[in-house]
Amino acid sequence: MFQLRIYTLRTPRALQQYAAVHWARHVVTFPCFGVHTHGVWTESDGDAHRLVALISFRRDADPGRITGEVMASAEFAADMAGFDADDIVAVQTMLLDPATCSPLH
Repeated sequence: MFQLRIYTLRTPRALQQYAAVHWARHVVTFPCFGVHTHGVWTESDGDAHRLVALISFRRDADPGRITGEVMASAEFAADMAGFDADDIVAVQTMLLDPATCSPLH
């Protein structure tokens, strides 16, 4: 099961730091929890300060439970060290099922 995550950051600087430092750490940490990152992008459209990530969970996983476990972990705290969480002003998530023609399953 895939999930699209869209993070809106307060400033371009916060977006840069979140992408280059903290999400880079998540890419290493998430597999410990059965979460895999397929791509991370930053939106480069005008005043938008968004990071978009495509992640996946095992087919039978409960994404909400796993997300809670990750966020409560010492590993996640280490990933986020030095980042002001208030700079994340919104998070949108969308569960996605691949179409039969999708190259990602």
